[in-house]
Amino acid sequence: MSKRVIVFLADGFEEVEAITPIDYLRRAGIEVCTLAVGQDKTVTGAHGIKVLADAGLSELAKQGKTAAWDGLLLPGGMPGASNLAASPEVGSLLKEAAQGGKWICAICASPAVVLAPLGLLKGRRFTCYPGMEKEVSDGEWSADPVVIHENIITSCAAGTAALWATTIIGKLLGEGEAQRIASAVLLDRT
Repeated sequence: MSKRVIVFLADGFEEVEAITPIDYLRRAGIEVCTLAVGQDKTVTGAHGIKVLADAGLSELAKQGKTAAWDGLLLPGGMPGASNLAASPEVGSLLKEAAQGGKWICAICASPAVVLAPLGLLKGRRFTCYPGMEKEVSDGEWSADPVVIHENIITSCAAGTAALWATTIIGKLLGEGEAQRIASAVLLDRT
């Protein structure tokens, strides 16, 4: 049975933090659905790159279920992370997925801006873009490039997107598949 993940895209998302995991997870055979948060399926990244999402958030929000998905991914970037945080639908889906034990994966500003206000970092270790940890009062910040705590995988910036993506693959499909993808793209995972 194939693993399935959603990548939320809101205007102002950090392109590397979205496209790298989309690419790597698809290379690993994981079904990835990109969901546009907003009125249009064309989403503009923080550096002006336009991406056509697979679907609009409203399509999943109408279903109101994340049970069919194994994980939800949140790229960072500004104002992308703020736009994700401003969406009640994204917040509701994240809470539902967290309660269901699904993987919640956030990078850069998103751990502090999106997950923390929802209470998803409370009592958990996490990482984020350096300096953003000051926005989180109830979690334990780590300077590690990727942090896994229970069902939450966080990472700190565009430069760690590849490591974050292979870590997610490792949790979904096993370390062997993560290593296969890392080797195929010449990524040093040490």
